[in-house]
Order: sequence, then C-alpha cells, then structure tokens
Amino acid sequence: MNQQMRYALHAVASRRSDRIGLHGMRIAIAIIFLWIGALKFAPYEADSITPFVANNPALSLFYAHPDQYARHLTREGELKPAERAWQTDNNTYGFSRGLGTLELAIGLLTLVGLVSRRWGLPGAVLAFLTPFVTLSFLITTPEAWVPALGDAQHGFPWLSGAGRLVVKDVALLAGAWLVVVDSARAVLRHVEENEASTASSGVPARQSWIAR
Repeated sequence: MNQQMRYALHAVASRRSDRIGLHGMRIAIAIIFLWIGALKFAPYEADSITPFVANNPALSLFYAHPDQYARHLTREGELKPAERAWQTDNNTYGFSRGLGTLELAIGLLTLVGLVSRRWGLPGAVLAFLTPFVTLSFLITTPEAWVPALGDAQHGFPWLSGAGRLVVKDVALLAGAWLVVVDSARAVLRHVEENEASTASSGVPARQSWIAR
C-alpha cells in the first residue's frame, strides 16, 4: 500500500472522522424530520399519507371515515374541491398538522444534540422509534405493493412507489440508533464525572445540562 493511501485511510479512520460522521447523521435526521414535518401542514402531503393512516389499526382512529379513503384520493399537485372538503371532514388535515408538529419537535431535539447530547437524547430516541411505525405500513397498507393489474410482478416483494418510500426508513432506523448510543454514552460520562467529583471533594459538582 502506498504512503498516500495509508494517510487517507488513517484520516478516514480517525476519532475526529467518527465525530464528523455522527454529527452529520444528526443533521441528516434533523433535515428529514424538519422538512417532512413542515410539509405535513400542506394539504397535498396530508392527502398523500391517507392510505397509510387509514389502513393502520391505531392511526385510523384519528380519521372520521377511514374506510372511505380510497374514493377520495388525489394525485400530488391535483386540486379537487370536493375531495378537499371530504378530507377536511375526515380530519385528514387536523391529524397531519399534529403529526407535523411532532416531527418538527423530533427534528429540533435531534439538532440540539449537536451542542448538548443530553437534550438531544430524547430526539434521537424518538427518531429511532418512528421507523418502527412507518415500516409497519408495509404490512398494513395495500398501496405499498404493486397491485395486480395484469403484469406478472405484483404483491410481495414488488414494492410500489409508496412502498419504496417507506422501506428507506431502515436506514433512518440504523442511523438514529448510532445517535442514541453516542448520546447515551455522553450522558453517562457526564454523570460519572459528577459522581467522581462529589466523591473526591465531598461537594456536589455544579450540574450542567450540556453533556458533550
């Protein structure tokens, strides 16, 4: 192996590179939740998640008429006043705004982890738990799979556009777990340092909410 390649590998394998990767993951998770969370306040985005919500045994309880959703679906960018009125009556937009608020909170908390991993830990945990819900849509949502309309490829394992969108959350799941682990280690290190300081001096160390 030549010297230049060795230097490059050492740079990539350094602890600093590890830290850059974890902070980059925090930023990536925050972008996903902040952007998608903000879109939840737009009617077209609320309409597009209707099949996922209406077919989920727990989330469908937030809709007034989940069994009727298929008759009122619209394509993104399409405006049909009658369908928009039905979605309003169905509480599609109320639920979407609530979900968007939660996603914005997760994104902000995860982003705060750049300066305080103690405060960022709840965001990381929620970011890790969220994909368990979204990935369950592969089981509960018929629209996640190619429908049987004559082509040979339909049903499992042939993911539709909606299914391909959902399955990508496995990467979010893994990334969020790395952030959870990093945050938990920082919090434990912070607690142990305080305990050691108290044991040696007999005076409790001044508590700080910033766990680096």
